[in-house]
Amino acid sequence: MSNKRSNSFRRAILQGSRQLRNSALREEVGLGLSRRLVRHVAYETLPREVDRKWYFDSYTYCPPPWLMLAITIAEVVVFMYYGLQLNRWVLQVSSPYFLKGPLPYHPQLRAQAWRYLSYIFMHAGIEHLGLNMAMQLLVGVPLEMVHGALRIGLVYVCGVLAGSLAVSVTDMTAPVVGSSGGVYALVSAHLANVVMNWSGMKCQFKLFRMAMALVCMSVEFGRAVWLRFYPPAFPPCPNPSFVAHLGGVAVGLTLGVVVLQNYEQRLQEQSLFWIFFSVYTLFIFCGIFWNIFAYSLLDVKLPPPP
Repeated sequence: MSNKRSNSFRRAILQGSRQLRNSALREEVGLGLSRRLVRHVAYETLPREVDRKWYFDSYTYCPPPWLMLAITIAEVVVFMYYGLQLNRWVLQVSSPYFLKGPLPYHPQLRAQAWRYLSYIFMHAGIEHLGLNMAMQLLVGVPLEMVHGALRIGLVYVCGVLAGSLAVSVTDMTAPVVGSSGGVYALVSAHLANVVMNWSGMKCQFKLFRMAMALVCMSVEFGRAVWLRFYPPAFPPCPNPSFVAHLGGVAVGLTLGVVVLQNYEQRLQEQSLFWIFFSVYTLFIFCGIFWNIFAYSLLDVKLPPPP
């Protein structure tokens, strides 16, 4: 059964039909470590006290936040494998064998549809993986604990797919690697949710922490831009594109914000969700048709396949 509340149930809570403790959740004492973690996550992600109490009372760690952890572990395993295979840990992308695997997106191999998603498991180097992994765990795991794997997975996968399609439309000759599309979708949605509910968010040092998140995003994006325009090790194939970051941000600021703002309601009850989801679906279909027809119509000179 879904733990999301209907509109009528939400009104019943607000009218007092459900008896909640009068004291603030932060004032509760004698909590174990696991319950303190749940309370901390509630104040990190939810802007209203009634939602924080509801979440604190109902969350049981079953199921645990497995999705973000599983994706992160898979990324680390793939990175370790290629690190050993290439004998290179920093800027693996400079190896001639880096793009030869079945995972990275490459414009010459765009007919292999899985590459529009599987590219997240490849990273340009340990610096790329480290920043993405930190943001993915520090933001993604708490969000998954509150909103569930289905909702967070939806935002993450939509950001990943939007990232690769955005590259195929705007940076047509470049490959793509890294989970930045999904990570930036989650982080952008969370930061936008905090800003839109600034007075209700009671997390500590929220201004400083927002600034640090923006610094990490800017450093990672700056690294990606520098790498894209750095002379490639094996021309004419360019270095991986940075446009996937922007695709993830676009998803986070639209679809992601709607998902995170409606903790207490089912998404299918939200007209704004269906509007943004319809726009996103239209973009996906346009991207598919672009990949089918635009490359030949525009006579784009693609780099040779890896």
